[in-house]
Amino acid sequence: MAKVHPTELQVSGPCSMNSAGKETFTIWMKSLVCHTNGCTIFDSKGQIVYRVENYDTKGSSEVHLMNLHGHVLFTILKKKLQILGCWNGYRGNFTSRKKEKSSFQVKKCCRILRGDLVCEVRVGFNKYFMVSLGNKKQGFKIVNSGGDIIAEVKQKQLPTGMVLGDDVLTLEIEPSIDQALTVALVLVYGLMNRRL
Repeated sequence: MAKVHPTELQVSGPCSMNSAGKETFTIWMKSLVCHTNGCTIFDSKGQIVYRVENYDTKGSSEVHLMNLHGHVLFTILKKKLQILGCWNGYRGNFTSRKKEKSSFQVKKCCRILRGDLVCEVRVGFNKYFMVSLGNKKQGFKIVNSGGDIIAEVKQKQLPTGMVLGDDVLTLEIEPSIDQALTVALVLVYGLMNRRL
């Protein structure tokens, strides 16, 4: 498979870091399987690290984040009867809906009351927020309760300045942040906007 972008200077490890120490991924909001919904996440070397294959309709109430080999890392379920929207994320292939506590929960916020705040995220006792960078195409950032940016998603721009289509995004994650969890949160944002 062709790489999404040319090879850059690499640091050892599963994912390279840019000059600011952030780990960079490319998200292609397309499935590798024909006629399905989903997305594919590439590391800075152009290798597939995560994928989502949604054989159901866009905006499905159950989505699985998998690694390259199809091992389910997170199961994301939409809670029913929520006015603004609420999603729970469970590590692994979640089957027992009553016994296990969710790994994270994302609640959509009312934009009229909260301005650029899109979602509130709870991971255990920690609270994070997804904050819009403008309209949907400009992207969003995930910040902790202190306002520090832990991840940012925006439309991919090449070094030449050319901006790729709105289905190709750049995800930058601060070091020491759980990458799979961050990608799962990005997927919830995609579900909210019916891109998956």
